[in-house]
Amino acid sequence: MKKVAIFASGSGTNFDNIMNRIESGVLTNIEVTALYTDQPHASCIQLAKRHHVTVHVYEPKTYASKTDYEQDVLNQLKTENVEWIILAGYMRLIGPTLLQAYEGKILNIHPSLLPKYKGKDAVGQALNSGDTETGSTVHYVDEGMDTGQIIEQRHCPIYREDTHEQLENRIKALEYELYPEVIQKIIQ
Repeated sequence: MKKVAIFASGSGTNFDNIMNRIESGVLTNIEVTALYTDQPHASCIQLAKRHHVTVHVYEPKTYASKTDYEQDVLNQLKTENVEWIILAGYMRLIGPTLLQAYEGKILNIHPSLLPKYKGKDAVGQALNSGDTETGSTVHYVDEGMDTGQIIEQRHCPIYREDTHEQLENRIKALEYELYPEVIQKIIQ
C-alpha cells in the first residue's frame, strides 16, 4: 500500500473522483493519509469529511516565509509516512522544501495541453485562443508553473459555440478518467 497525500485548494472535484475510485476498487494499493489544503473554507474539506479522510489546513499567510510554511507541511507528511503527493486543484507553486523532499514524487493535473495555457484559467485561455483543440495533462511537478515533465495527455475539441462552463466540463470528464489511470500506473 503506497501512502499518498492529496493537496487541494478549492472545490475538490478531482480529490472526490480519486477517493470514489479508491473506494470502488478501481484505484488500488493506494492509501490517502490526508487532504492538505491552504484554504480553511474550501469545499474540498467537506468532501474529505464525507470520505472520512483527515484534513490538514495550513494557511501560508500565518507563516513568516514560504520555507516555514512548507517545513510545517513536510513535518506532517513525514509523520504520516507519505510517499507521494497528488495535487488536485492546489493553487500554490510548490517550493524547494517540498520539491527536494519529494523529488519525482509529486503529480499534478492541469486543464490544458501543456506547454500551452499554463497557470490560472487555462480553460479561458484555450477558449479565447482560436484553437480547435485542448485537453488535460498529467505531469510531474518541478519549480516552475506547470513546467514539469509531461506524463500523459488527453485531447478534446473546442467548439465555436462553447461556453467556459461547457469546455470546462468536457475537460473535467477527461481528467476524471486520465488522473486515476496515471496515478495507478505511476504510483504502483
